[in-house]
Parts: sequence; C-alpha cells; structure tokens
Amino acid sequence: MLINIFITLLVLAFSAWGLSRLFSLPKNIWLLFLSQPLVMAASPVIVFIGGILSTKMASDPSLATLPVTIMILGVASASIPAALLAKIKGRKFAAITGFVISFFATLLAALATYLFSFELFVLASLFIGVSAAFVQQLRFAAIENAPTPDDIPTVLSILMLSGIFAAFLGPDIALVAKDWIDSPEGYTGSFLMLGGLVIVALLIMTQFKNVESSTTDMNEKSRPLFVIAQQPIFIVSILCAAIGFALMSYLMTATPLSMHQLHGHSLLDTKWVIQSHIAAMFLPSLVTAWLVKRFGIKSLLLAGTLIYGSVAFIAFSGEHIMHYWWALVLLGIGWNFLFLTGTTLLPLSYTPSEKHKVQALNDFILFGFQAAASLLAGWVLYKAGWQGVVLSSLPFVAILVGVTFYFYVNQEKLQKKSENKT
Repeated sequence: MLINIFITLLVLAFSAWGLSRLFSLPKNIWLLFLSQPLVMAASPVIVFIGGILSTKMASDPSLATLPVTIMILGVASASIPAALLAKIKGRKFAAITGFVISFFATLLAALATYLFSFELFVLASLFIGVSAAFVQQLRFAAIENAPTPDDIPTVLSILMLSGIFAAFLGPDIALVAKDWIDSPEGYTGSFLMLGGLVIVALLIMTQFKNVESSTTDMNEKSRPLFVIAQQPIFIVSILCAAIGFALMSYLMTATPLSMHQLHGHSLLDTKWVIQSHIAAMFLPSLVTAWLVKRFGIKSLLLAGTLIYGSVAFIAFSGEHIMHYWWALVLLGIGWNFLFLTGTTLLPLSYTPSEKHKVQALNDFILFGFQAAASLLAGWVLYKAGWQGVVLSSLPFVAILVGVTFYFYVNQEKLQKKSENKT
C-alpha cells in the first residue's frame, strides 16, 4: 500500500503540470493546487480513525466523535483570525502560518497516540482544525488570482479537485504507517508521516506571490457586517454552503462509528466508504466549471439539493456496505455542488475593501454549523441509531429546498442588486 502513496503524489504533480498546460491560469493557482492536499490530508485521518481510536482511549464511548467535533471547532474559532492575518500580512504569510501550525499539530497527535492520551489527542485535533481554517482561506486566494470574474468557477473547481488527493493520501497513510512506531493502538507513525507532507507543502508555498490590492479598492467605503449580512444574496450563499457542510459532516462523522462499531463492518470496508466519500467531494470538480457555464449556477444548486434528498432515502434504506457507500458518495457530490454554489455567490455580496471580514464571517458560520453537526452526530447515533441520524437530517434538506426555490425564481434580481452594492 506504500506504493499507492507514492503513486498518488506522482499523479498530483503530473496533474498540476497537465492542468497548467490546459488552462492559462497564474502560477499561484498551481502552487495552491499542489500544497493544499498535502496539508488537508490530516483531516481525513481524524475523520477516519478519530472515532475508532477514541472509543479505546476515552472513558465514555459517547465521546468518540469529540476529536472530529473539536477539530471543526478549531476551524470555526480560527476562521476570523486566519482572515484577519491574511488582510494584515498577506495570503502567503497566513498560509505559511497555518502550515506551521499543522506541522506541530501532527507531532502532537503522534505524541498523543504514543502516550495513549485521549486529552492530548483532542488537543492535537483542535490544532489540526486551526490549521484547516488557514487552508480554507486558500480558496479566497485562488479567487483573487482568477483573471476575470467568469474564471472564478473554473479556478474554484481546479482547487477543489486537488482535494481528491487528500482523500487518498490521508487514510492510506493512516493504515500504512500505523505500526511503524510501537504504541498502544498504533498510528504514531501515521501522524509523523503526515508531518513530512506538511514540510513539503511549506516549501512549495514559499514560491507563492501575493496579489497586490489596488489603492482604489482599499479606499472604498466599507459597510458594516450587519448590513452586508442582510443581503438576500449573502443569505442564499451562506445557507447553501453552511447546510451543505453541516449535513455532510453530520452523516460523515456518524458513518465510521455506525459501520464499524455498531454494525460490525471491517475497518477496510469503512476506509473504502470514507475514501470514496472524500473522493466524491472533489472529483466532480472535473466538470462543475463546465456545468456552471452550460446550465448556470442555479442548476448546480438544484442538483445539489436533489442529491441530498436522495442521500437521505438511500441511507434510510439499510445498513449494508453498499447503502453506506452510495449514500456517502452521493453526499460528497451534493456537497461539492452546494459548496461551489455558495463560494461562487459569496463575492457578489461584498466589495474588495469588505472581502476579508465577509470571508471571515462566512467561514465562522460555515464551520460553526459543521462543528455543531459533528458534535450531535455521535450523541444521536448512540441514542437513536443510524436511522435516527438520517431522519433528523430531513428538516435541513427541506430548508435547502426552500432556498433553492427562492434563488431559482429570483436569481436575476439578486445578481442585479449585487452589481449595485456600495
């Protein structure tokens, strides 16, 4: 399986080279494409083994999802500082800061598994989440490097596509390096190997160059956040991405525990389902830019909402491996559509002088919702079972249906208002 990791890294490098020849986009985009998955790989590891490992380390099994929840809380709590640091010191400095935090977080996680300390593992998960907040800001760096506004869906799709490499790298590293260093339950070597990937990402990011903001843009009048947040286009953007993220996290966090702990599926089958899900989150990015140009952003939103409805139906149908697999794969695809929709619409709600504070608010809401969902996942699963988890997601699917209908009917009016924002 070690060869799979080397192949994934080679394909990542070759993909960056091939796509750079295919699309005439700035060098910064390809540097982000290369570095992002190397740091992102730690998050799938926490999702994959965090709950399983915590059931053995924690005194109470209901705390099994706490590392994932704390990780997402780390993202939410650091989203505003990450955006402010990018505003003050530039995107490059902020990204490198996040990568350094990620490196020390992987070392802390390695120490936690070596000492078999649940408290230390939760702390490491928190810092992995903090670093992820800085990684999430990379999508806004990509938007700033888009040659024209029409290129934003393409740029976002390319950057999101790189996430598929994290989907394969993370879980593979977790299993390959699990027993490299002797520890009570293993995985110490896994986190050390992840730290090595972060060092490579740091070296790549040193080549990134900040995009200078024009003096005119920075001197524009900046509206208060509460005024910006009242715009319908902002509300639609936030609801698309936040509900998409929350439901994805809710079902994804519960899946490893439901499969392996409650229904006795093997760890390899569980890994396959989680890897397939994370791959499905990013693989659609091969075609989403074309879909937006061909059918429009509102059709992508509609497709994402319909897919989320089908996820609930399939997940409620049973607990066999293929029920989980189909539900999680479709969940990943639906998330991709909803997240791209929300991220594409967000710049319509702010001016260049307002971007950092709006992006910070956006990520704080997004990952706050996601953290709450992941925290509830373990509790609901142990209280009501897998079907209870699925049933409790339906009200949020209904809200998505309402948002989709509203945007479908009012798209032109909303976008026209956004052009006149001051």
